[in-house]
Amino acid sequence: MASRTSPTVRRRRLASEMRRLRKESGKTREEAARYADIAPATVSRIEAAMHAPKVADIMALCKFYDLDDDRAEVLITLARQSRQRGWWQKYGDAIPAWFEVYVGLEEEVSEIRSYQSEAIFGLLQTEAYARAVIFADDDVSPDSGERTLEVRMRRQKVFEGPDRPKLWIIQNEAALHRQVGSQAVMCEQLDHLVVLSRMPGVTIQVLPLVSGAHPSMHGAFEILGFPDRRDPDVVYVDYRNGCIYLEEQEEVDDYVQLFNQLRARALGPDETRALIAQVARK
Repeated sequence: MASRTSPTVRRRRLASEMRRLRKESGKTREEAARYADIAPATVSRIEAAMHAPKVADIMALCKFYDLDDDRAEVLITLARQSRQRGWWQKYGDAIPAWFEVYVGLEEEVSEIRSYQSEAIFGLLQTEAYARAVIFADDDVSPDSGERTLEVRMRRQKVFEGPDRPKLWIIQNEAALHRQVGSQAVMCEQLDHLVVLSRMPGVTIQVLPLVSGAHPSMHGAFEILGFPDRRDPDVVYVDYRNGCIYLEEQEEVDDYVQLFNQLRARALGPDETRALIAQVARK
């Protein structure tokens, strides 16, 4: 099990447990809120992992659900852990609220499976490539852009240590040919991909242009897996001003099947390295 911990993951696990306990008890949110002397909306936010709940509220709810001391202590500990501050929270001006959740989840993942269409996957980007991607948006100011770049580079520390997550990235070939920054920047980025592809636990496959139409032409996505079975997989899909987190098992299974279809159509790891090196030489 990974030694990395994230308050976001703890809050998500706590939310799942509190939902389950209320349903098993046959109580309504209104009844739980009345007993704990909180608003029904607060119970809803706790069960949706929308905020870090007060420890006192969790203690009251545990009593209402008639939990024994040992089970209650587990949930109270989760509540305390969910209120801790992650490193990313000091970058609040550079991380949109909707992306804070992702960074918090990423901090404790054990596996990331992803399809990337337009750009190289963020955790695999060199600093120069990442800077060119960030500043391609004319609305980004110099200060906020540099802060965003700092966050992206800091996120890559997830690879440090023995418990680093496994990565399986399917990269659309178009991203290899799209010149982001100068030719030197692109050459460095492509060489970096080749090096990373040889790391233990990292698999990179290119979906070649000649493969034609494919089932994920609607865009990129990521499937985040966690070391603890109590934390189910999450699918992350982003767009310009926000994102979607999919957690229902049926939705996650659909994206797992989609990833497997793309994996079958993509080049193998050795063929991928050869293609990336060929594009770099050009």
